[in-house]
Amino acid sequence: MILGDSGKICEETKKIYPQKFASEEEIFNHIHRGDRIFISTACGEPQYLVQALIRFVESNPKAFFDAEVLHVWTLGVAPYTDAKFKYNFRLNSFFVGNNSREAVNRGMADYTPIFLSQVPQLLHRGLVHINVALIQTSPPDDHGFMSLGVSVDIVKAAVENASLVIAQINQFMPRVHGDGFIHIDHVDYIVCHDEPLLEYEAMAPNEVADQIGKYVARIVQDGDTIQIGYGSLPNAILSNFNDKKNLGVHSELLTDGMVELMKKGVINNSQKTLNRGKTVATFCMGHQS
Repeated sequence: MILGDSGKICEETKKIYPQKFASEEEIFNHIHRGDRIFISTACGEPQYLVQALIRFVESNPKAFFDAEVLHVWTLGVAPYTDAKFKYNFRLNSFFVGNNSREAVNRGMADYTPIFLSQVPQLLHRGLVHINVALIQTSPPDDHGFMSLGVSVDIVKAAVENASLVIAQINQFMPRVHGDGFIHIDHVDYIVCHDEPLLEYEAMAPNEVADQIGKYVARIVQDGDTIQIGYGSLPNAILSNFNDKKNLGVHSELLTDGMVELMKKGVINNSQKTLNRGKTVATFCMGHQS
């Protein structure tokens, strides 16, 4: 456990909520055979918690079997997809990224196609039950509220419906405006560990993507509200919006390209009919800056 700038906050929190602090072994002993383990999304993935869980399984290979790891998208190394853990974990992903694609292709992991907006409904209606949620938050404020920061998406729904919530408190996780706060009362165990958040390196557009971006730019009008994903093609599309005016954003994902357009005043959300004046997104992927 590393106590950096958030260490003092964690020590104060421990005095108030001593029952929420325990050894990693004691915490992970609450995971049982067949449990469904949810892990936060992309840049908000609790890297230390994931590695700590792997270390626990390596030291206690018979601690549990057949646990299902559930997430939207991992930017981490996804160690639970290693063949040596095939009896302990099986990944079920709502999005197949680079770090999980090989496991899916070789039949060692599953892919569940679904709209991101539908996942909270599955959780709230009890169609998919989360036994354990591994999340990452900002340090709590004076009122006990912690921000889910750059990855809210389905994480809040997972926290609200999980039987056990384990939070990595990290000073590098920013407090973000919006419906992305949870109270410490909803967290069962806390692990304090400061580390830089994962970063996503945007793919440079090629000539074909840039040409497609030019075509799309002809369709998008000033004042339109856009939703856009990640990759070389979306980046190329955004790079061709520099001469647009008063664009709005209502998207599951906020990227570096969108941020650049916000800085230039291209995106100002002034013409939106819903959430006017506000950029709306559920998670962010990009650089620390």
